[in-house]
Amino acid sequence: MADHDEGRVQAYTVRLELSDEPGQLLRALKPIADHGGNLLSVFHERGSLTPRGNIPVEVDFECHPNRFETIVAALRTASINVIRAGAERYDEEITVILTGHIIDTDVSDTLSRITTESNASVVDISLSAPEGTSDVSSARLRLATDSTETNDVLDTVATIAGDKELRVIQPLTDGEGVA
Repeated sequence: MADHDEGRVQAYTVRLELSDEPGQLLRALKPIADHGGNLLSVFHERGSLTPRGNIPVEVDFECHPNRFETIVAALRTASINVIRAGAERYDEEITVILTGHIIDTDVSDTLSRITTESNASVVDISLSAPEGTSDVSSARLRLATDSTETNDVLDTVATIAGDKELRVIQPLTDGEGVA
């Protein structure tokens, strides 16, 4: 049977756990490429560990929908620990600004917590440390999420910022006014 939607691709995200050994990231990306996945981004957090002591990695790729399950199965066959696999259909991007000792409080951990504690993906980050990395800095984060989860994502960012004594500047959401 011919596939009439041969040109149609969809974006997917898989969250993986990798051991901290040379070649593990390459080993995880190979099944994706071998089965027709086109890599979009890799968020590899070598400075953070999962509860099992592995490194969390988020891989965004696109492929034809009929290839996705084959790719996930190939990852598992290659003994790659797949924490989460699914289509990410984010329909909203929000921008937040964090200020404070962002670098000293581990920017990698901050990003990891945002992606693991909320239904959001970090699309872009811009970091500014004009006085050096040990002084106050700022980061502009562009986050992709489902529009129904925007408030939850913003609450998560605020909680993480509070834990790290950072200030957060967030956009106004529907129904909010300026005080």
